[in-house]
Amino acid sequence: MERRLHPQTAGRILLGFGIPALLVFALLPVGKTFAGQQSATANGAAVPQYTTPVYVPATIPAHAELNPERKKWADMIRRSYDFGVMSDNISLPGNAQVEGGDFIQPGAFPTAQYCGYCHKEAFAEWRQSLHSNSFRTPFYRTSVNIVINTKGIQFSRHCDSCHNPIAVLSGALTKNSMVDRRFDQDGVTCMTCHSIGQVQSTLGNGGYVMSVPSVMTDAQGNRIPGQVPYKDILAHPDRHAAAVMRPLMKQPEFCAACHKANLPDSLNEYKWIRAFTTYDEWQNSKFSEQNPLTFYKGNYLACQGCHMERFDATLPEPGAKHGSFASHRWTAGNTAVPTYYGFNEQIDKTLAFLKRGTFLNVDLFGVKVNGSKELVAPLGERNFNVKPNDVVEAYVVVQNKNIGHSLIPEVRDLFEAWMEFEAKDATTGKVIYHSGYLKPDGSLDESAHSFTNRPVNTGGTFVDNHKVWTIHSMAYDNTVQAGRSVLVRYEFRVPADVKQGVSITARVNYRHLRHSYTDNIFGKGSGYKELPVVEIASRTRLLSMGDNHPERAAAGDNPAWMRWNNLGIALLDQLQYGDALNAFREAVNLHPSDADGYTNMAVTNIQWEKFAPARTALEKALEISPGNARALYYLALVERRDGNTSQEIADLKQVVAQYPRSIDARRELGVSYYQSGDQKSAMEQFQALQNIDPDDVAAHYNLSLLYRRNGMKDSAKQQGALFALKKTDPGAPTYSQDFLRMHPEISTESIPWHVHSSLHHTHPTDGSAVTETPSGSLH
Repeated sequence: MERRLHPQTAGRILLGFGIPALLVFALLPVGKTFAGQQSATANGAAVPQYTTPVYVPATIPAHAELNPERKKWADMIRRSYDFGVMSDNISLPGNAQVEGGDFIQPGAFPTAQYCGYCHKEAFAEWRQSLHSNSFRTPFYRTSVNIVINTKGIQFSRHCDSCHNPIAVLSGALTKNSMVDRRFDQDGVTCMTCHSIGQVQSTLGNGGYVMSVPSVMTDAQGNRIPGQVPYKDILAHPDRHAAAVMRPLMKQPEFCAACHKANLPDSLNEYKWIRAFTTYDEWQNSKFSEQNPLTFYKGNYLACQGCHMERFDATLPEPGAKHGSFASHRWTAGNTAVPTYYGFNEQIDKTLAFLKRGTFLNVDLFGVKVNGSKELVAPLGERNFNVKPNDVVEAYVVVQNKNIGHSLIPEVRDLFEAWMEFEAKDATTGKVIYHSGYLKPDGSLDESAHSFTNRPVNTGGTFVDNHKVWTIHSMAYDNTVQAGRSVLVRYEFRVPADVKQGVSITARVNYRHLRHSYTDNIFGKGSGYKELPVVEIASRTRLLSMGDNHPERAAAGDNPAWMRWNNLGIALLDQLQYGDALNAFREAVNLHPSDADGYTNMAVTNIQWEKFAPARTALEKALEISPGNARALYYLALVERRDGNTSQEIADLKQVVAQYPRSIDARRELGVSYYQSGDQKSAMEQFQALQNIDPDDVAAHYNLSLLYRRNGMKDSAKQQGALFALKKTDPGAPTYSQDFLRMHPEISTESIPWHVHSSLHHTHPTDGSAVTETPSGSLH
């Protein structure tokens, strides 16, 4: 069963600073906290070291002059093409664009086989990658065929702008299309990525602009369309590189074109809904060095640095440098495609990637015995006593330590990551308690703590088959953002016959697709090979009967101050402010030179609406680290509360000067200027914010007001419409409530503070271990 506490109401925080709630929106971004690699400045402030993105918002002529062959093709396609609601947008409801603004013949894209003649290593890796197989797999085709059969093939442009760009840009996705689609087998082919010339800010949904595909330029630097003889490339490799390589390709914004997605109203006939935000998650992580508010600091690392690491080439590869080549496997978490196609090398490298042991930290942090209020922690550093028949509550803290995005990213309704907890008799191996187990049919224990979400439709039903256009609400989302932690609690009784002790193990498991989703694809009982369950991280400890004494830390354990800090982060996210504050105090006592520790205490007090102690902690942080951007940001919020507008603005200006791409700092500085009556400066900040994040709802709202007050009626109308489209539907949570009422076995996963317990249990008839019941009760 689940014991639960109802969380405190957090919405009133927005009103606590005397600011209209609609104006502020994300005033206190609890959960967005960061810093990057630092270098000292004259005043002691820390300045991030990151590369300024090279992308610029794209502007594409609607009908640039086309060569005769392409114009003939485009005219032919236009005669029967179903544009939908926008007669000149060839990719709606996707965002893909192409140079010239009109259809381009599929044959204009040199094939992967053509590239592979010289680039043998790249071709071999790409062929087994997700990019190569982005369209043809049954995992994708099942979903996109539902779109086609339900709504029409023209709506599949939303998906295929990323999964099959050539199909979109050639005009193949329309009724009764006669386009030869042999390119389907190559998905995102070589000349898809290597032809992208611009990215349309970071809108996602295929937000790129494709140049006319070219593998070579002429002597004047003009692109030569299509394939050219190999001898010409070999004679002028510099002109080949000029055609296919751009600085943009090494920037995270390049990846944002597809690794960020929304559900537009042109698809769901409802409103704009954010689908996933992998790029935004990276931008808010320590690896971007663009966000001053993270809990931990780190060195700059782009998406490509993790997913395109350099390895020794084993096949001829002219793109290699000193024998090493940027991997074109894009290893990440997808085990389904290589398993299905038997790509053994790809699956081996994917499993090795997932099992590195550096991404997460699992900490069996502490225990409470027999309902005691005292938390014995950190385990391994405290004396305590456990006896048979004692009730033990174990605190497990999972830290997303070195992933540049959430655990888990993107389509969390399909992927499956979860916490498994097992308590065993250390002598006999008999299972005492087990949560997060797999059932005989391969499905996951419903009451497991999973790092997934549950999107629901207007009927309060889980959208189990990826009909994304029917999603109206999110019943819960238990992802762990980059650099953050989560606390999962487990409760069990030590059996009377335990002699030596109880071994407890906590592990984070990952399976690429939910069992029910593979059933949707292949049918129940199809005999489809189960996808591998990968253990990403784990920790085991022995609870001895009698006295337990301090022990040496295991390899991979965090230092004590960080263990307390991670607990504080988790408790803060679970709205347990008093306990979070105590945890941060412990961290500060162990690591008093860390300015962030005092800032963490301040953040907790601000959330708790205790502003005087917040100010004291922030002043201490700035005494340790003068000019610290994170402390200055939160101090500005305290100054706002106290009515010190000029100091509030001065603090935020310092933050923006150090972190010009900080979304939160730009937003709050805009609010500060707005309240002070400086409309021009407020407008500049919200415009800068939109250049960083084109989907920021607060920017839309405030700009609609500012433009109108400055006589810019058309711009005000546009921003107002975008705000109305993107703001949360206040009625949507009722669909989530319907779902949670119908599914009590997982309803407590929507509540931050809950316990997985075996004290009220069922006895399986097969003699297996006692497991949780699906019912819940108040704790």
